[in-house]
Amino acid sequence: MVMNISGPTKNIPKTKLDAWLERHRKPQTLANLASTAALARSLAAVLPADSTLALSGDLGSGKTTFVRFLAEALGIREPVKSPTFNLYAIYNGPIRLLHCDAYRLNDSAEMDALLLDEYLVSPWLLCVEWPEHIPEWMPADALSLHFYIVNGVHSVALSSNPSKT
Repeated sequence: MVMNISGPTKNIPKTKLDAWLERHRKPQTLANLASTAALARSLAAVLPADSTLALSGDLGSGKTTFVRFLAEALGIREPVKSPTFNLYAIYNGPIRLLHCDAYRLNDSAEMDALLLDEYLVSPWLLCVEWPEHIPEWMPADALSLHFYIVNGVHSVALSSNPSKT
């Protein structure tokens, strides 16, 4: 797939992630665990190494469940649990997964104090729940996933630029 820049023949090839984002630009309904797992598997297949995901949404909206399925799709065999009480967890497999919960953090200095950069040895994936608590800390190229529930239906909206507001 190519993206038309300008003129009739000026094209730049898209990355696999760009193409995936294009296909998933509309909010995705997560009708059941199988659809959540399928979305996680499809993202895992195109996600470049050394990426950051910003996962926002209310309690119980599916953030940790999505990370659990993503870890499984990436070949991580350890059971993924919510990092709420520990603030972060590290899972090793073909890729190192750092799963962080920023809900109780007040600013980027508290995030820096966790020394997560010490664990970001390539290839890695950093998943941050509640990124809106530390927007200035989040990398500009993070992929943002907003999980929500409306009338009992779980959904996720994706954006290639996380909340920097």
